[in-house]
Amino acid sequence: WVGLKFAETLIQPVSNLIGAAERVRAGDLTARVPVAGDRDEISTLTLAFNRMTSQLETQRRDLIDANRQLDQRRRFTETVLGGVSAGVLGVDRDGRVNLPNKSAMALLERRLEDLVGRPLADIVPEMGELLDEAARRPHLPTGRQIRLRLGQTDRTLLVRVAVERLGTEVHGFIVTFDDISELVSAQRKAAWADVARRIAHEIKNPLTPIQLSAERLKRKYLRQITSDPDTFVACTDTIVRQVGDIGRMVDEFSAFARMPQPAIGPHDLVQACRQAIALQESRPNVDFRMEVEEGAGTVVAPIDPRLVSQALINLLQNAVDAIEGRDPPPEGAAEPRGEVIMRVTATTETASICVLDNGRGLPSGDRDTLTEPYVTHRPKGTGLGLAIVKKIMDEHGGQLVLGDRPGGGASICLNFPRNEG
Repeated sequence: WVGLKFAETLIQPVSNLIGAAERVRAGDLTARVPVAGDRDEISTLTLAFNRMTSQLETQRRDLIDANRQLDQRRRFTETVLGGVSAGVLGVDRDGRVNLPNKSAMALLERRLEDLVGRPLADIVPEMGELLDEAARRPHLPTGRQIRLRLGQTDRTLLVRVAVERLGTEVHGFIVTFDDISELVSAQRKAAWADVARRIAHEIKNPLTPIQLSAERLKRKYLRQITSDPDTFVACTDTIVRQVGDIGRMVDEFSAFARMPQPAIGPHDLVQACRQAIALQESRPNVDFRMEVEEGAGTVVAPIDPRLVSQALINLLQNAVDAIEGRDPPPEGAAEPRGEVIMRVTATTETASICVLDNGRGLPSGDRDTLTEPYVTHRPKGTGLGLAIVKKIMDEHGGQLVLGDRPGGGASICLNFPRNEG
């Protein structure tokens, strides 16, 4: 009996250690082994085991807390980035995207799977060049404007790159960018408005004296010229005609530079369209047609009728010019008659006027630049027609939409916000 009791005294602490070790292996780090009063080797082993499990439990608890904090920070960061209008890309040291926000995906027109894990230089080469520049000069700010072609639209992005460093080693990059196309366009228009104002002032002053002098020369000296009077008449008429053309160009400069403040009130768009067409109907070789939604006798929207009339006249003039500028038909084929349609549609939120023609159509690329001052594809164009229309639509809080007419030609729509009722 004494022998059995002695054996039990030796085996029990070992059994306790084995049982506690099994619990630890199963993931229970709270397992502890009772320590016997005797300070022998087994007691020392038991104390070491308890210290080990205590440390493991503390470390696991710290890891869980750290992971919880990291997860909270990640969710907070994603929430913040999701509410930021600027695009933000997290990029690792190898230049691969690991964290894009929603704005970045929207601005670049890419899905999440198209961005994550891919080299930024493959997605947007211009941004890849900025990463290389930032890596070479991590202590200096890096950023510039880049111009991207996204679908059928050219966009100007302002890009900045911040370098994540640990000591002297680069660990990653934060790339932020925003679409400043509208800002750049507004700056250009403001600069061109000042140029137009100066041109109009400097040119218009001598125009009237030149025209009057040419007319006076014709009246006074025509009877006295006996040698080739036809040439004299042709030259004076050319002077008067060219002065008139320059005067109309100066008027466009003035209209663009000194756009009056709109006097907006409820007015009928259908009536404005009919009045604009009435001024053009006498043109030969072009048929003008008005189309209004069935049942919509009037379409009322908050507009300045004088400015809208100016915009419509510009669009109709562009349509006629596009028809006259068509390529000649094949030999033996009849040239199709010109056609301009002015279509009015409306919903409770928006009223639209679309001008459609069967002319040469709009250029396929860089359409956003067509509304900028002095951009023209016509030999005698000033490049102010669509710029004035765009400015008028901006004053109305509306949109100018450039497109293609089915079957050939252009479709240009003015979309006005509309108050219900």
